[in-house]
Amino acid sequence: MTVMVERRSFVALLASAGIAPAAFAQAWPAKPIKIIVPYPAGQSTDILARVMADRLTRSLGQQVIVENRPGAGGSIGADVAAKSAPDGYTLLMVTISTHGIAPAIYPKLPYDVQKDFAPIANIGLTPQVLLASPKSGITSVKDLVAKAKAGDLNYGSSGNGSASHLAVEMLKSAASIKLTHIPFKGNADAMLALQSGDIQLMSDAIPGAVGPVKTGKAVAIGIADQRRSPFLPDLPTVAEQGYPTVVAVGWIGLSAPAKTPEPILDKLSAEIMRILNEPEVLEKMKGLAFVPARESRQEFEAYIAIENTKWQKVVQDAGVKIE
Repeated sequence: MTVMVERRSFVALLASAGIAPAAFAQAWPAKPIKIIVPYPAGQSTDILARVMADRLTRSLGQQVIVENRPGAGGSIGADVAAKSAPDGYTLLMVTISTHGIAPAIYPKLPYDVQKDFAPIANIGLTPQVLLASPKSGITSVKDLVAKAKAGDLNYGSSGNGSASHLAVEMLKSAASIKLTHIPFKGNADAMLALQSGDIQLMSDAIPGAVGPVKTGKAVAIGIADQRRSPFLPDLPTVAEQGYPTVVAVGWIGLSAPAKTPEPILDKLSAEIMRILNEPEVLEKMKGLAFVPARESRQEFEAYIAIENTKWQKVVQDAGVKIE
């Protein structure tokens, strides 16, 4: 007979059966572990998940597999994970989109970032880069602000509510300037428009920005982080150019359903921290243009809370509404 157990009553069920969560965790893992990736195969989140799965398989002694559940900006896969049993056998790759921005822009999100998940570790960071068309004559944030105040400028993004959209909205607010937003289906389409001069500005994460910048197809004018990037070391931050509040850093981490036993979360967090110090893993992350985050459970939980508050304000200030 199959017994259906509600996610929130799982630990209580263990206790009623005389099995303490700590004792249960000692036997973990006793079967394969699944990491849900809420995006298609081949994207950065998927690649990082497979790197982590490979290393965890070696260290935990059980197969760790990756299951792609894309759709609705990552919310479909996140919802599946949120409703999974909190037993350590279903994990979720979480991102700035699913757990940072989504709560601010989707009024009917099917999961609660704070209540339905237990953060395990932040894995990789990749800041947004403000880019200008080579045909725009803009070479710095100062140029951008001056030209915006003198006349109309437009910018493209990968869509309403995306990190590339909200990063520019942060600068608009900080500099008190007007820019016309033109959403595209993705950053690749926006980049083509930037190169042709159809749009003057856009923002993209480091992995998508480095190539066009180094080939002269786009002009990098500022990095939206508190520190410079090792991938574009000569590029000043937006903060260095007078706008310290403009910080838009993408991140990818690992979480589990809420109520997952603490010893399992601690073990996974420790394993991820160890994996992020492996030279081969660091080299793979470098190839993806990601900087290791190395944030523990508690640090990652606090970081997500800060991100929720920050993006809520950005969305409200920009008047972004997505049904």
